[in-house]
Amino acid sequence: MAKYKLEYLWLDGYTPVPNLRSKTLVKEFANFPALDALPQWGFDGSSTQQAEGRSSDCMLKPVAVFPDSTRRNGAIVMCEVMMPDGTTPHPSNTRSTILDDPGAWFGFEQEYFLYQDGRPLGFPTVGFPAPQGPYYCGVGFKAVGDLARKIVEEHLDLCLDADINHEGINAEVAKGQWEFQIFGRGSKRAADEVWVARYILNRLCESYGIDVEYHCKPIRGDWNGSGMHANFSTHYMREKGGKTYFEALMAAFAENVEEHIAVYGPDNHLRLTGLHETQSIDKFTYGLADRGSSVRIPHSFMNNGYMGYLEDRRPNSQGDPYQIASRILKTISSVPTP
Repeated sequence: MAKYKLEYLWLDGYTPVPNLRSKTLVKEFANFPALDALPQWGFDGSSTQQAEGRSSDCMLKPVAVFPDSTRRNGAIVMCEVMMPDGTTPHPSNTRSTILDDPGAWFGFEQEYFLYQDGRPLGFPTVGFPAPQGPYYCGVGFKAVGDLARKIVEEHLDLCLDADINHEGINAEVAKGQWEFQIFGRGSKRAADEVWVARYILNRLCESYGIDVEYHCKPIRGDWNGSGMHANFSTHYMREKGGKTYFEALMAAFAENVEEHIAVYGPDNHLRLTGLHETQSIDKFTYGLADRGSSVRIPHSFMNNGYMGYLEDRRPNSQGDPYQIASRILKTISSVPTP
C-alpha cells in the first residue's frame, strides 16, 4: 500500500466567474486509485461563497481523476460540489446541468495572457510593443520571448502526463497571448479537462511568479481579445446532418442569442465588437471559414454534405466550459431530427 496525495479540485460560488479551489487528501491505495474508489469529502462552504457560517458543510463528489506527475503518488481529482446530503447538486454546480450525451463531442480553444508585474509578458515597462502581426504562431525571442515558451511547453508536458486530451498549443495574435486546445468525447469530458488544465497552468505559473490572465479583453484598443471557441458535434451531426437540419440548427442558435451570451463569459461586449475576428455581440451570423461570424463553418463540414462539427466563436476565455456545453446542448436538443 502507498500513500497517495489526492488533490481535490472544485469550483467555488463566486460570480460571474468561479475560482478554482483545491485541497489535499492523503489516503492509502495499492495502485493508482480508480474513480469509484475515491470518497466524497467535505469542505467549508462559508469560505467559498457556497454556504453560510451557521450551516457551512458542503461535499465534494469526485467525477474524474488524473495522474499528477509533479508529486510522488499524486492525483488530481475533479469534483462536483454537492449539498450536505452528498446527492443533491449545489446551486453552484454547473456541471450537473449538462445533458448526459455520450455522443456529444466538444473541443475548447482556451486563450489566455501570461502577465508579469501587471502587464502582458513581453510588453515594455512603458507603452506597447510593436503592433499585432508577428506574434501569432511566432518563433524567436522577439516574437514570443523565452520564459513564455518555457511555461507553455512545461504546461503541455504536465497535461499529457495527466492523460488530458491536449491537442495542441500556439502563440496567439497579441504579444504575451497563448492558446491550448482540449478535445473530449462525451458531453462533460472536455469541460472537465479544461478546468484541470487551467488548474495545472495556474499552479505551474506560481513557481515563475507569473499570473494567468483569463479576462477576455485585458488590453483595450487594437489588440485581439481572448476567446474559448467551442467546437461541437453530436452523433447526428456527424453521421446524418444535412442542409435542412443545419439551417434549423442555426435558426435555433439565432433565436437563443441572449441565452448563449449570458453564459459565454463576462464582459464579452468588450471583445465581441465586430472587430478582431469577432461578430458583434448583438448579432448572430454564420459563414464558411468566416472568423468574423458567430459560428464558423469548416470546409470539411460543407464538403461532407453538411456533416461534421461547427465552431461557436462567441464564448470567451473566462467562460465556464460546463455552462457553455450545457447551453449548446440545450439549443441542439430543441431542434428535431428529420
